[in-house]
Amino acid sequence: MPVDPPTTSEAAAVLAAHPWIAAAYPDEAGLRIAPEPAALAVGAHPGALVVEFLDHWSELYEATYAGAHGRHADDLDLSGWRATDTGQPLPTDHMTEWVDRTVALIRGTGARHVLELGCGTGLLMHRLHPHLTGYVGTDVAEHAVATLAAAAPPTVRVLRAAAHELAGAPVRRALHQLGFPGGRPDCVVLNSVTQCFPTVAYLNHVVATAIDLVAPGGTVVVGDVRHADLHEHFCRWAERAADPDADDATVAARATARAAREEELLVDPATIAAATGGTGRVVHVGVYAKTMQADTELTRYRFDTVLHVDAAAPVSRPPAVRWADLPVPDRLDVVRKLLADGPVHVHGIPNALLHPDAPDAVTAHALHDVVGDRGAVLLDPRDPTLLELVAPAGGVPVPATALAGGDRRAHEPLPAFARRRLTEEARRTLRRRLPAAAGTPVRVDLGRTAG
Repeated sequence: MPVDPPTTSEAAAVLAAHPWIAAAYPDEAGLRIAPEPAALAVGAHPGALVVEFLDHWSELYEATYAGAHGRHADDLDLSGWRATDTGQPLPTDHMTEWVDRTVALIRGTGARHVLELGCGTGLLMHRLHPHLTGYVGTDVAEHAVATLAAAAPPTVRVLRAAAHELAGAPVRRALHQLGFPGGRPDCVVLNSVTQCFPTVAYLNHVVATAIDLVAPGGTVVVGDVRHADLHEHFCRWAERAADPDADDATVAARATARAAREEELLVDPATIAAATGGTGRVVHVGVYAKTMQADTELTRYRFDTVLHVDAAAPVSRPPAVRWADLPVPDRLDVVRKLLADGPVHVHGIPNALLHPDAPDAVTAHALHDVVGDRGAVLLDPRDPTLLELVAPAGGVPVPATALAGGDRRAHEPLPAFARRRLTEEARRTLRRRLPAAAGTPVRVDLGRTAG
């Protein structure tokens, strides 16, 4: 007798039994599936889909570091650092300045016991550890960890661990072995790693765990973060660089498509500040502009944050002065004179890299040359195309609660990844379990749960 083809209900029942799938529903187009929440869970033990996402990055960096195509010296391995606009390796002098600025930011916290998550090829480690009592670095790339660990001095430990494992037994053991007081760092560093995170929830977990782990008065440095509010600007810039002769409408369409397929996490300062909530600790935050000289995506579209945990109250900022209210023609010279007289807070400064046509715009690098070590060049937390200058540096931090209270923006890569993997897995399951239904269209509904 002929066998009737399976119904979509039968196919749905087969898919609903998969551990990644909470429920499957017939719909007008075929099948709609909802993911199992546990597969998307974050925490010390992430769900299966989150682990797959993280493994993708682990494999990428494993291959990148093993290839060592950007290795200039033992302490200067720039493998993987390529410019989006040119496709070429970022200039060595620019990357050296990028490293030096980050090292200065970390050393400026006064840290003596540092835990770095995602230490990579040791760009920061090599320059920090001579000034520290102890340094523990973690990374997911086995090749990088083995290389650094083999040559580590007595005050350094490097081990394989993901960011969500920062409070796990191996990391804690390393902290105790190096004599970190109470087994706690006074600075936790996450530099140029958040873009590899899957979701804001994962970022929240890592930041909250770091805050819980760090010693009172310590800091958590979340650096080289891709700014979500500048995502569209970045995409237009990249597409214009790729095709300088294209008309504006074509560039805009290509930029929209690039933004939609973005595979990295982008957040704004308010999102990072919000990650400190619920920790039970008093946190202040400083949001820093990138002050390198070269005009690259690292200088334009990224920022640094320093979270001060249970620290003494910051120095009060002086009354703010608008950049536009300073006398012309040389506002930078006016700022020099103000700095000589005492504390300074100038805001509303157009960033010349993002406001190239503004007659009063300056670069963060030019401001850094003026303020030096007396203060800091900050990013306006509400408008990342504007800069601020604050001196002394003790006046930089503001309450995280105040910054977290505004609108937040983020681009999360996990939803697109999960849709693709769930669709692939559903089709594979039908081919194996119910071949006659293998061609049934499957759509993923991340907003629907079983019930």
